[in-house]
Amino acid sequence: MVVFDSDTANIIRVRGPLELRCQLDSTDALMRKVISRTFEGLRSQVKSESCVFTICDTPVFIWPNKRVHATPDEITPDTPCEELCQWIQTDEQESAGKRSAKKKIKKSLSPVCIHFIMSVLNLHLMMEVTKPGPLSAPILSKTVKKSHFLTTTLPMDCVVRTSCSDTVRDACEKLTEALINQLGEMEKVILQHMNGTTVLVPEPLHFLLPEPNGLVTVIFPAGMPDSQLEIKRRELHQQYELPEDRPYFRRANAHHFPNEPYRDGYLRNPHLSLTHPTLDNGKVYLVQGIYSYHHYMQDRIDDNGWGCAYRSLQTICSWFQQQGFIERSVPTHKEIQQALVDVGDKQSSFIGSRQWIGSIEVQAVLNQLLNITSKIMFVSQGSELASKGRELANHFLTEGTPIMIGGGVLAHTILGVAWSETTGQIRYLILDPHYTGAEDLQIIADKGWCGWKGPEFWDQTAYYNLCLPQRPRVI
Repeated sequence: MVVFDSDTANIIRVRGPLELRCQLDSTDALMRKVISRTFEGLRSQVKSESCVFTICDTPVFIWPNKRVHATPDEITPDTPCEELCQWIQTDEQESAGKRSAKKKIKKSLSPVCIHFIMSVLNLHLMMEVTKPGPLSAPILSKTVKKSHFLTTTLPMDCVVRTSCSDTVRDACEKLTEALINQLGEMEKVILQHMNGTTVLVPEPLHFLLPEPNGLVTVIFPAGMPDSQLEIKRRELHQQYELPEDRPYFRRANAHHFPNEPYRDGYLRNPHLSLTHPTLDNGKVYLVQGIYSYHHYMQDRIDDNGWGCAYRSLQTICSWFQQQGFIERSVPTHKEIQQALVDVGDKQSSFIGSRQWIGSIEVQAVLNQLLNITSKIMFVSQGSELASKGRELANHFLTEGTPIMIGGGVLAHTILGVAWSETTGQIRYLILDPHYTGAEDLQIIADKGWCGWKGPEFWDQTAYYNLCLPQRPRVI
């Protein structure tokens, strides 16, 4: 997870629905003009005084086009943006029905909560439907004719970056401009993929790219699979000068904001909570990207004592899934066993059994289910692993995938190495699939279920096979 420095910049995200409604005429050209006029009307709404931003979990409302009027009155156009997060209420305060003062809110938040809030400030986009002043009486009329009425909800989702010196007025100007630009991009997507009177709803996605690009937003047509968007992705790679050997703009690459919990319940990248070891002239080489921590007893399966290699394989599969290389889900134990039967490695009686698998089987399953090739590194005894620093470092530099290592009756996942080319010192970043507890990051880190290990961690006399998955060169 990338954390933005709250001392230099904040991320403000505004989300909300805008209704696209229009009556389409018979000819294609006229229908496109009607849609464009409707989008122009939506852009006018965003620029009108009826546009309202509300900061999530706060009593704060801001009218960006009404001289940046806000409620409560303590917030003015010149209020620094970073002070807005102090109005955010905790769950305890909200359940008690209290509107706490700034100092009380600060005390009730942990440092981690404050850090996340400072990183991303979430706003909701709304439109006032009532207007002040006298209203004329409604006039009803009836017209009978055949027509096609288009109605859909546009899921607006804009992100802007503000500096520590920006005020509420500055942020509102940036957000309004971002919303207007996003409506323009949505209009292009709808017109490009329009088929008769059928349109695809535009889908905004955010992608965190290598610097200097940072966080960018792309509009894709919802419902169109990644396989049909390769031309668009290739254009984006060229636009942002990105290499064409890995995905950056598949849906699985979409940035996951800190306040959005993963719905599947798995921990992501627990190694990020660890401190790197210090070696003389040493460097750290780590897995690149995001993976899920798979271990014993998950998914309502009691695999304690036999499923460690299955879990290591699942962690590897999750890496390929979350980097956008594959679209299929992480395979279950039964699907892994079925794949080994399908390739002729096991008999049909293997399905449903509690038999172990090793690095060679992991290689076969990756190839069968994911079409991923792997290299196998053979080590005749554990003591030799201390001399494999260069090979392992090169793997994490060039491939960046998790490594499954099996020896004796145990399997582990290697997520990185700290290695000194001059002294030969080495430490291994190990993710242990033998953990049987809850998804508690503190316990996992404190008890060493994810941690840095020295060469003595390995059985010095046992042989080991390492499965090194190779990253496909695709976009």
